[in-house]
Amino acid sequence: MSATHEVAASQADPACTEETPSAACGGQVSYAISRVARMHRAAAGRLLRGSGLYPGQEFVMMHLWYAGAVRQSELIKAVELDPSTVTKMLQRLEQAGHVRRRPDPRDGRAVLVEATEDSCGLHEEVTQAWTSLEEHTLAGLSPDERDQLSGLLARVEANLCTESGDCPVPSGADRP
Repeated sequence: MSATHEVAASQADPACTEETPSAACGGQVSYAISRVARMHRAAAGRLLRGSGLYPGQEFVMMHLWYAGAVRQSELIKAVELDPSTVTKMLQRLEQAGHVRRRPDPRDGRAVLVEATEDSCGLHEEVTQAWTSLEEHTLAGLSPDERDQLSGLLARVEANLCTESGDCPVPSGADRP
């Protein structure tokens, strides 16, 4: 897009600034959500680094602490990640002593995954990291603004869920 077209696009839509790529001018909120999500994930990664977790592994652990022993296939659905990614995460978590995998006694073809007793200390570290992340993320927002943001994000999630048809569980239910 030429500079003239970029200026015209930004003048036509006051929400489209010089910092917004011209191709994103028709989706400023979507662009903002993707940027916020990326920054939030990076901040979570920094906070979890001291616990020895890689980004995303805390979701696996949160689910296991909440649900107990689950089939690996169910865990993959619950954390909504690629099966190969979850398998690699589980290998690392198992090597670190945080999870245990064993054959499902009801179906020898299936694998059960569970958090180990050794992961109890990790639970506290993850809780502290997510509490810190929440406070940092929402700093400067009033309790009413926090509630409003939470409600708006739940509606956005429901919209995306309905649009994609890819909603394994209702928003907020059975989430780690």
